[in-house]
Amino acid sequence: MPLSLFSRYEIGPYTLKNRMVMAPLTRSRSKQPGNIPTRLNAFYYAQRAGAGLIVTEATQISPQGQGYAWTPGIHTPEQVEGWRLVAEAVHDADGLIFMQLWHVGRISHPALQPKGALPVAPSAIAPSGRAFITNVLGEPEFVPFVTPRALETGELPEIVRQYAQAARNALLAGLDGVEIHAANGYLLDQFLNSSTNRRGDAYGGPAANRARLLLEVVDAVIQACGSGRVGVRLSPLGTFNDMGDEDPESLFGHVAEQLDRRDLAYLHVVDPSHGGHQAGDSADPRGVALMSLIRARYTGTLVVCGGYTRARAEATLQAGQADLVAFGRPFLANPDLPERFRAQTELNTPDEATFYGGGVHGYVDYPTLKQLHGEEGLPDFSVLEGA
Repeated sequence: MPLSLFSRYEIGPYTLKNRMVMAPLTRSRSKQPGNIPTRLNAFYYAQRAGAGLIVTEATQISPQGQGYAWTPGIHTPEQVEGWRLVAEAVHDADGLIFMQLWHVGRISHPALQPKGALPVAPSAIAPSGRAFITNVLGEPEFVPFVTPRALETGELPEIVRQYAQAARNALLAGLDGVEIHAANGYLLDQFLNSSTNRRGDAYGGPAANRARLLLEVVDAVIQACGSGRVGVRLSPLGTFNDMGDEDPESLFGHVAEQLDRRDLAYLHVVDPSHGGHQAGDSADPRGVALMSLIRARYTGTLVVCGGYTRARAEATLQAGQADLVAFGRPFLANPDLPERFRAQTELNTPDEATFYGGGVHGYVDYPTLKQLHGEEGLPDFSVLEGA
């Protein structure tokens, strides 16, 4: 029987009911003050428990790791209890959920940093673009990024420790595992890429040095959780947040080879073969070649994401190019996405105006097929307002 999105699959100690992963999606809806998950967030994730695996929105490992307004953390007791609500709701709905661990590095602003400090990075190089903060009235505002402070070599062990503690906190909250966010231009990706890492110590220069911090984090998190509960996300050839590398084949080939030695639950790659998140119709030969290299070097479970349709996902699985496929925006607007894919029916269109911040609208009120067909009533969202 050919592989299908609806085939069961084993990762670590878990059996996934299908090969569809809900990709991490920042929604900026945590309770303030404190960046604490709530019953509203728990309801949102439980709605999507039909995925074989849910990966949570990126979750900061420390106050320094925050880069956007209203994103959740996993470094205080209150945040752990908030995430416990999420984990229990997903498990009650027969789902599995990993937490994505996040330090944004330079993609932040003093307004979000403890005591108004500068954001930190491998090197003091400012990104272009604007930071998403709140002003003195608590209203959202976009302001230019600043030049970050380069981390001292002696500070890096504390960063590693914070990742490991965040992983322990995630398991304490009842989540099933963690995904280390080393993609999309955030701290670990900044260390990986030559465009953002100009260091002269053991964490800069050759690709093996630039990969050092990521691998130290991976090893520490494995020690905290066990390798079967740890995934890693990469974005080779990614340009988001001003990223780039002088020799990505050498860099990501080395990283894939090193991760292959660590018996992870999975490696999650933002597929550059069709443009990553901004997926196009035609394949980029360099992206295709790099994905083939990663697939050859990393022999464990490979998850791919980046604008996949059902048809392209099925073809990718059947060709042996990946084991699982992650979907982002389709899951955002379609809580019952596996059911819709199985029925080969219409999808809801995501409302971009409600992606970041807000409440119920554009978050948990997208209708399921059963609701659209009158087979199931709409929930009473009023009990979630302000939850």
